[in-house]
Amino acid sequence: MNPTTTTSTNTMMNGVNVRQFFDTMDAVRADPTLARCFFRARNRWVDGGHNQNTIRDYYCAGQELSRAESFVINADEPPVLLGLDRGANPVEIALAALASCLTSSLIYHAAAKGIEIEEVESQLEGFLDLQGFMGLSDQVRNGYQTIQIHFQIKAAAPEETLRELCELAQKRSPVFDIVSNPVPVTVTMEKKQTAPGA
Repeated sequence: MNPTTTTSTNTMMNGVNVRQFFDTMDAVRADPTLARCFFRARNRWVDGGHNQNTIRDYYCAGQELSRAESFVINADEPPVLLGLDRGANPVEIALAALASCLTSSLIYHAAAKGIEIEEVESQLEGFLDLQGFMGLSDQVRNGYQTIQIHFQIKAAAPEETLRELCELAQKRSPVFDIVSNPVPVTVTMEKKQTAPGA
């Protein structure tokens, strides 16, 4: 199959149902409220740097939805940062989220354009100075100062087309947008009551 041909007659491309992708776009054009989504995560501290995230329910396409089973993501710190390595640390999870979102964005938009992709791999590296987190310097930010991303893509398409796909992935990726632009974040707290007799 020519990877640059239209996908109007092809339902699946890169594992994406292209017809459903375009049908979803048409539905959102007709009713933009269908595009509103609320994704949720619950976190519970275990001990030390170890905490556990549970992901199950979300709101999308005008309805509350729930997966058959929860996804559980453990987070911890490596021993050099006083943890026990029971999971990737939060900033590594952030890199994984960024890589996953860019990859999905690239694949979905490649499918919509009729470009067949054989393989996508990426390597990410973030530079972080712990002086911010430790409160040792107000001149050092707490988060990453830089993130480098390198993609390797195998496809019959010309290199220029693949570069354009990478640019489109950055333009459309929600997580790329989250890490590139300030997002309003509200934090609230309440004191949890101690169980009687505890």
